[in-house]
Amino acid sequence: MCGLLVAVLIAVFVTSLAVGDFTISPGDVIRTLFGNPTDPLADFIVNGRRLPRVLVAFLVGGALGASGAVFQSLSRNPLGSPDVIGFTSGASAGAVFVILVTGGSMLQVAGGAVAGGLATAVAVYLLAYKRGVQGFRLILVGIAAGAMLTSAVHYMLMRAELIQAASAQVWLTGSLNTRAWDHVVAVGIGVAVVVPLLAVLSRPMRLIEMGDDAATGLGGNAERTRLGMLIAATVLAAIAVAAAGPIAFIALSAPHLARRLTGASGAAVGAAALMGAVLLGASDLVAQWVLPTPLPVGVVTVCIGGLYLVWLLAREGRRNHV
Repeated sequence: MCGLLVAVLIAVFVTSLAVGDFTISPGDVIRTLFGNPTDPLADFIVNGRRLPRVLVAFLVGGALGASGAVFQSLSRNPLGSPDVIGFTSGASAGAVFVILVTGGSMLQVAGGAVAGGLATAVAVYLLAYKRGVQGFRLILVGIAAGAMLTSAVHYMLMRAELIQAASAQVWLTGSLNTRAWDHVVAVGIGVAVVVPLLAVLSRPMRLIEMGDDAATGLGGNAERTRLGMLIAATVLAAIAVAAAGPIAFIALSAPHLARRLTGASGAAVGAAALMGAVLLGASDLVAQWVLPTPLPVGVVTVCIGGLYLVWLLAREGRRNHV
């Protein structure tokens, strides 16, 4: 199934580079990518304009999918994702503060998002800690923190100058417009730094999914593993927010779909990352070229993800007889 996801990802990749106001055949796209363009204009459009946007979409979607899988494993709850439990709101608050105060270069916005996300993660972890961290308590505290941080973002927008507020509001929608190679480099470096940490935590993650007592009996340290998972997942979500804004529901839906496809019982972080990349890449195609009017990709993911969330809540309610 992961091989099938890779095949779908390649198809979305080539299609995204081919379609647009200036249509390029898939064969010409492939030749251009390998350095044998048939047309200088096609080379400029593929490598200079479309390729950075597609790579950012895949990296951001992969980061959100992996982050959501870790949070769901950490909380042992299907609703555990950074956008539901407030960590994305913390990253958004940090990034908006930087945008409104300093104007915000890419590096500054990324730093603000990571700082805001990590500060939120630490606060939620400490508030939820009571002889260990339970998933249900973590989600409740995170939802409350997310609501307060959203209010803080709205307050900052109200106090800002009109032009700055408009710029921040567009960013808050979640968009891949005007993404360039500096965004690709920033997200790529962040993902490359965090992925080895997730690889180190893969075995301890599987242990704590069996329960704290079982994990301790097998030589694991539950709280230290949770803290490492929390930091890694928060940094991934913050990097994604810094690059494309708070794109909703990818982190929630990608892990569920990945587990259904692969039949995995655990976090399935790699499969969730692939599914997140496919979802965001396909959503951007729909937002730009399928709808009558081009829209920010965040609008499409909210519509699709909202329907998925309603279905998930109804399913969980039937399962638990609520």
